[in-house]
Amino acid sequence: MAQNTLRSKAVAEVARHTLRPFAEILPAGAVQVSISRALVAAAMLVGCPPPHRVRVDRLNTGSFRGEWVFPPGSEDSRRIILYVHGSGYAICSARTHRGLVARLTHLTGMPAFTVDYRLAPEHPFPAAADDVEAAYGWLQDIGYRPENITVTGDSAGGHLILDLLAENARRGRPQPRAVFLMSPLLDLSLKLARRRERTGRPDPLISARAARRLVGHYTKGQPDDLPSIKIAFDQAATKGDGSHDLDRLPPKLIQVGGSEMLCADAESAQALLQDAGATCDLQVWPGQIHVFQALPTLIPEARDALAAAAEFIRTAEMVPSGKRPSATSGPLEALTAEAAG
Repeated sequence: MAQNTLRSKAVAEVARHTLRPFAEILPAGAVQVSISRALVAAAMLVGCPPPHRVRVDRLNTGSFRGEWVFPPGSEDSRRIILYVHGSGYAICSARTHRGLVARLTHLTGMPAFTVDYRLAPEHPFPAAADDVEAAYGWLQDIGYRPENITVTGDSAGGHLILDLLAENARRGRPQPRAVFLMSPLLDLSLKLARRRERTGRPDPLISARAARRLVGHYTKGQPDDLPSIKIAFDQAATKGDGSHDLDRLPPKLIQVGGSEMLCADAESAQALLQDAGATCDLQVWPGQIHVFQALPTLIPEARDALAAAAEFIRTAEMVPSGKRPSATSGPLEALTAEAAG
């Protein structure tokens, strides 16, 4: 089992004694959202500044906003990344995640489009899901084939991506080539996270209670079992013989930190996808915090994780029906499939 470095342990401990208690005392509502947005933006800038020699083109289609990130020599690439950011449906933007996205583009040689979906509480459910769906369709409209699109995201962005896959299956639309998820949020009620809290050490960054307050700005007034909130593939479109046409689900890689409460969501997401017939590898990085990949200047393991993700994005291919391999813990022997509490 790989042990996390002293630097990553230090980051987790600093977060445990500063960010987590601060998030607990923030009042719910606009104050919580505005302060959280400022804190996360500052942390992302320090932990993951954009690399040099990257071109950024902002875009507003009138239906949704976003930005292109081009590493050198990628302008003519037909393979691209569609990035869907976290966090909590109420914080972050394409700009806050620019450094993380830019690193993925440099490692893969592919350009990326980050959808800057509308945030709650200003834009509650289903605004974010609508924007992600629109961006995926728009990329195809301008000439990118689904088999050349890798969809990537973190935290709440993971939930939006899983919803996109489920909607594609239900409506018989083409799926992307591959999917890479970092610390995906699956259960918007945060019940899985609460259960994880009760059985392990508290998440260093935030409690399930505080996270639920953020997510609640998006889901307010909606039932927990509403489609697009509760992800399910059992309502998917069927083949002519009545069987589910789920063998077209793309291969997936999930990375999650071993110390975070969303370990439970990541494990449940893997099980959900495997039950639907998809290949899905889960890498649990021992001792790491939520979306640790976004802090490569502070956490050395972030660079290794991004390198593994880039390798997956470059090489992943659809698995033909009936030839699904068994899932593994990922390409790095040092990783463990056991979540560290």
